[in-house]
Amino acid sequence: MSPFGALKELIGRFCRSELVKVFSLSSVATLVKMLTGLISTKVVAVLIGPGGVALLGQLNNLVYIVQYLASGAINNGVVKYVSEHKGSVGKVRTLLTNALLVTVVCSLACGTAMIACHRRLSRWIMLSDEYGYIFIVFGVTVILYAFNMLLLSIVNGYREYKMFIRINVANSLAGLVFAVVLTLLYGLPGALIGATTYQSAVFFVTLYMVRRKPWARWSYFRGRIDRSIIRNYLKYALMTLVSIGTMPVAQILIRRYIMLDLSELEAGWWEAMNRISNIYLLVVTTSFSVYYLPRLSEITEPNEVRREIGKAFKVIIPLLLTGFVLVYLCRFLIIRILFTSEFLPMAKLFGWQMGSDLFKIGCYILTYVMIAKARTVVYVTTEIVFTIIYIGLACQLMQTSAGIIGVTQAGMAAYLLHMGVVYLYLRKIGYV
Repeated sequence: MSPFGALKELIGRFCRSELVKVFSLSSVATLVKMLTGLISTKVVAVLIGPGGVALLGQLNNLVYIVQYLASGAINNGVVKYVSEHKGSVGKVRTLLTNALLVTVVCSLACGTAMIACHRRLSRWIMLSDEYGYIFIVFGVTVILYAFNMLLLSIVNGYREYKMFIRINVANSLAGLVFAVVLTLLYGLPGALIGATTYQSAVFFVTLYMVRRKPWARWSYFRGRIDRSIIRNYLKYALMTLVSIGTMPVAQILIRRYIMLDLSELEAGWWEAMNRISNIYLLVVTTSFSVYYLPRLSEITEPNEVRREIGKAFKVIIPLLLTGFVLVYLCRFLIIRILFTSEFLPMAKLFGWQMGSDLFKIGCYILTYVMIAKARTVVYVTTEIVFTIIYIGLACQLMQTSAGIIGVTQAGMAAYLLHMGVVYLYLRKIGYV
């Protein structure tokens, strides 16, 4: 075969791979989510400025943690076990019954705690007593978010990619309208209420879209209570809680430190950089949740796991590097489009942030193997240790001449170390 023919065949195999197909499909949902995120970010930046963006960042990190607590943090477990047993109706009914029980208990507990502690939360998270009502509203509505996440996890477990993506597109559009209208009507209070409730409001959109699915009948959630299934869910809950708790808590602590030690303005720049990072990384993280975790969960042979890891690196890293170059070259234009002239000094953060994000995605590709294979102890230990390293490095570098740039430098160093340690562990157990 000629070199041209070999190259053509290689490109053909690449384009026919399931990961690329899912990546292409998820890109549609990601594009919609990116556009809605861009519009929402612009509205918020114009109406409430860098200081308001910093406060909203504080709230978003807490919301992220509490929402997962309210869902029982079992969503990855639901994806794994539904994916494994989707051919057995009886087993799926037992799985969904126990998942619903965990979800209801955890969401009611979290909602009650939010309402009871609303004054303290306002003081600690928002640095003021005036935002207690936000946490009351959040406590009342968080159960709807938990139900929404359960439904999405079931769809994902059945590997119904197209349905999963349609639901995400609809949720993004509905969430945009909800959040932007509240911000336009009520300013900063509206933006804060929107941040805590929009993902609960879209539960009704998801429920409508899955209403014809066989598993959406109430009979699928009225099986027997099985303590062994609940214990298995709790293993995933522990890993998920560590995953979703460590980085948001780190960001809350670091942002608070920036606000108190540097300024709210610089905290706003850093939060704006995080928002941009979250937007362009959606392409990758959406594909991970739609394809990568269910696929890793259903395969058992180490050789197959190695092939999936290799495919993920070959597909994702080149796309990331290409995107990073474009984003870096257009950084000033991006800031002007998304924010205001007050945010232009954040351009100095882009290079270090994208280095951090590159190693972050490398970490995700490897640590998802530990999630899929329930390597709980090692996963929890590495997540906690490297989050502590990140916080320590960020505070240390911030106090030097690096200032706010030191935070992004700390992120890159911590993720590089994390990725290296996880790689060595997976190599030891035969998965890489």
